[in-house]
Amino acid sequence: MELGQIASIFNGSTPSTNNEDYWNGDIIWITPKDLSDQNQKYILKGERTITQKALSNTKLLPEGTVLLSSRAPIGLLSIASTKLVTNQGFKNIVVNTDILHNEFLYYYLKLKKNELNNLGSGTTFKEISKSTLEKYKIKLPDLPTQKSIAKVLSDLDAKIELNNRINRELEAMAKTLYDYWFVQFDFPFDFAQDKPNEQGKPYKSSGGKMVYNKELKREIPEGWEVYFLSSILKHNYSSISKNESFHKIEYLDTSSLTKNIIEETQSLNLTNDKIPSRARRVVEMNDILYSTVRPNLCHYGLIKHPKKNMIASTGFVQLSSKKDWISNDLIYTHLTSSWVSVRLHQIAALSVSAYPSISPNDILELNIALPKKDKNLEFINSYLDTIYSKISLNQNENQQLSSLRDWLLPMLMNGQVTVRQAHGNAVKEAEESLSMAAEPSVEYKKG
Repeated sequence: MELGQIASIFNGSTPSTNNEDYWNGDIIWITPKDLSDQNQKYILKGERTITQKALSNTKLLPEGTVLLSSRAPIGLLSIASTKLVTNQGFKNIVVNTDILHNEFLYYYLKLKKNELNNLGSGTTFKEISKSTLEKYKIKLPDLPTQKSIAKVLSDLDAKIELNNRINRELEAMAKTLYDYWFVQFDFPFDFAQDKPNEQGKPYKSSGGKMVYNKELKREIPEGWEVYFLSSILKHNYSSISKNESFHKIEYLDTSSLTKNIIEETQSLNLTNDKIPSRARRVVEMNDILYSTVRPNLCHYGLIKHPKKNMIASTGFVQLSSKKDWISNDLIYTHLTSSWVSVRLHQIAALSVSAYPSISPNDILELNIALPKKDKNLEFINSYLDTIYSKISLNQNENQQLSSLRDWLLPMLMNGQVTVRQAHGNAVKEAEESLSMAAEPSVEYKKG
């Protein structure tokens, strides 16, 4: 059946950027850039908005519209979770709900991404025309089957998104802990015992003694010292050698690690596959990986549970604490704090290389204020380890769920696996996990 027979397809457009009356209104305006996260099934907002006056030049799309990027690149997909408009980079599909389920269409078009790319034409860049998409034929089961297939896949996506939401909350918690301790210096402190204590009072706010430090040009708690990271970190310490007995590696390049999320690794056989020359860093448990090129892209992460034989690109600097009382969790949180990120971005912008970049020394020459007494960091290290370990486990589960979803997608669409069979196996486990999922169990209160 042709798509144009069971859905209405609308072009997007861009209101005149010279008319200020068209912009910064209350109507959401979406561009392909807003769909940069390819796992973003539903979209609620974009970077820009337009006004009611601008609607004379475009179409206000209803909630539930399937948005398909039709050029540069072709094949990004999302579903409108509210009324919105798009730019001309989309073909917007409003389904006939008596025949076609929008979530089924979303998953169907995801499966057919290569076909959609081949539909594009043009010399400057390929684009799918409205008429071409209207004539695109899809294999359509009955509506109840469509809904059942969509539910199976949606349950998996819902669990993935729940894990992502929990991880965002955990990451925010880690940053809050860091801020209390190392920016505000309001870590909980037992003044009678003269040491941090979870039940203590906030140090600085409660009158804890502060002393001026010339290196940081600010006051720090009495009994704290300033350390250069070079004195507490080792770097690039584990590289693959000719004597390694690996037959297969999991290669992680810089673009596949962003803000502590591994998108994918490449499984490479050392005998048959061409191994990238940059595949040198042997990743160990709790390693910090930080890309030295374009640090503003945030290609960094704390690898709590690396895959077997994980090898990272030399585009990363590999870091680990050489002090048993300073955890990698703490150092990672420090390196990804706002002021450190700004500093590294500034250094990269001034670099003379082809791309904005930093060197390992740029990181090692940074400093951090820490308590002198080793035991004073015990429970902050423990909290951060709990947080990042939970994040890592959620990420690993998401990789398994994504693999299951991507395996089931063509099998369900082609009828090789029935919905009942899918529910009877791993999908049922995912649904149970979703219904029973708990919120983050780590709690921390200031003071």
